[in-house]
Amino acid sequence: MPQTADDLDAVAVRTWCSLALEALGRERAAIDAINVYPVADGDTGTNLYLTVESAAGAVEAVFAGHETGASVPALADAVRAMAHGALIGARGNSGTILAQLLRGMAGVLAEGQDADHLRLALTRAATAARQAVAHPVEGTVLTVATAAAEAAGRTAGDPSARAVVQAAYEGARTALDATPGQLAVLGRAGVVDAGGRGLVTVLEALVEAVSGEAPEHGTWVTPDIVPVTTAAADDCAAGGPQDGPAFEVIYLLEAGDDAVDRLRTRLDGLGDSLVVVGGDGLWNVHVHVDDAGAAVEAGVEAGRPYRIRITHFGADRVHQHHGEPAQRGVVVVVPGPGLSGLCSEAGATTVLARPGEPPASGELVDAIRRAHAREVVLLPNDAELRHTAAAAAEQARTEGIRVALIPTRAAVQGIAALAVHEPDRSFDEDVVAMTAAAGATRYGELAVAERQSWTMAGICQAGDILGLIEGDVAVIGEDVPGTARAVVDRMLAAGGELVTLVLGEDVPDALADALEEHVREGYLAVDTVVYRGGGQGTPLLIGVE
Repeated sequence: MPQTADDLDAVAVRTWCSLALEALGRERAAIDAINVYPVADGDTGTNLYLTVESAAGAVEAVFAGHETGASVPALADAVRAMAHGALIGARGNSGTILAQLLRGMAGVLAEGQDADHLRLALTRAATAARQAVAHPVEGTVLTVATAAAEAAGRTAGDPSARAVVQAAYEGARTALDATPGQLAVLGRAGVVDAGGRGLVTVLEALVEAVSGEAPEHGTWVTPDIVPVTTAAADDCAAGGPQDGPAFEVIYLLEAGDDAVDRLRTRLDGLGDSLVVVGGDGLWNVHVHVDDAGAAVEAGVEAGRPYRIRITHFGADRVHQHHGEPAQRGVVVVVPGPGLSGLCSEAGATTVLARPGEPPASGELVDAIRRAHAREVVLLPNDAELRHTAAAAAEQARTEGIRVALIPTRAAVQGIAALAVHEPDRSFDEDVVAMTAAAGATRYGELAVAERQSWTMAGICQAGDILGLIEGDVAVIGEDVPGTARAVVDRMLAAGGELVTLVLGEDVPDALADALEEHVREGYLAVDTVVYRGGGQGTPLLIGVE
């Protein structure tokens, strides 16, 4: 149930994130459809959803840490988690600006939760967002954020937090309705600003989180929204943003303030739509450029860039709008670029899951769309992704795509399923065969112990090599080759016909050669196949069918 107290405490922040995520999920497609500025690439709603999803996940993690105790997290912990989650998960121009808005609010709300702090938080948010954008433009989300802050400021003296957030929401709606008259590209397309509409949605969720009631829309009626076709968007933007840089570059950056100031200057000279948000050594950088490599190199000179995303606008539009969909596709989550190449060669659409960076549901939905098929089989290849994958499948189904989720728990199970995939047979028969192949594949892996701890195989020390089977530690060893042999022997003790080995990035081929020989000499009629995974965060993945 929504929070009903007239204050913004940690529970209300959690509720706010949940309601905002739910609302953006409902409105994502409509917001995508009116996205014509700064680039008509139809992803503003999706980017806002992914950004809030990351923020909500960070808040949930804070609450999870308090599950065993009687208390709830402090407001400061909740809002800081929200801001950090949005920062590291921000996508696109709109998501990056929203992350800065939330960061600006968090800095104030960490010190208090009453109406005065809320007013100041909204003002600080709008100011911070404008400062993060290299060249602010009126008629955008920045205008809507400023109007929200000004409307909240007019409630000065009112001790009700409900009154503050309601005023901010109403001010934002009024400003949103005016955006087509402020920005020519919006006026030509006959739509309001997509990012501004997303912010109104987030503020509407804030009103409900604080008051316990969804706000009355009153006379603030947003103009009728119609989807903007690619041709219309190009026409609207003729001579404008659509003729601009070819690439969107986004990355997280660990760097000091002085280095970031120099980075802003350099990136501003390379392209446009520059937004740099963050602080305290961690930044999210967003820019549109023709030379994506130069934008990344600038980040390397400033500090340590990571989670780099490069999108080619033209290729993305062509992929989204041209050609009839195939009958069937497969989407596979893979832990390294080697397996990504392998699965792509087999005709699958891949999602890369880097160590410690599991894909969000929005990324899986994007991959399902990229598969461009009427029927899609989804292979998450990780037990921890089960709920995320289920949410993605459900969202894709609402778009008319038939999705079957096979709950694969490891990459080797996904490889086994993909190996028996036959798009020419019926969907149900294909799913049954792939499910059976995955279920018949036992999986194991090697890992390096980070600290002393208790395991099912005994006490391990930092630096020990751990052999895991079906997710449980079965072997504690001193070196990779010996531990790998022990794990293979344990797995083959229950029988098997095929051993699959996926080598990590820095693991020598000699390990695979030695294991192949070990299997050949010790187990008759058992074959071995070897793949390079690369960047998967573990020395070796093992599958036995």
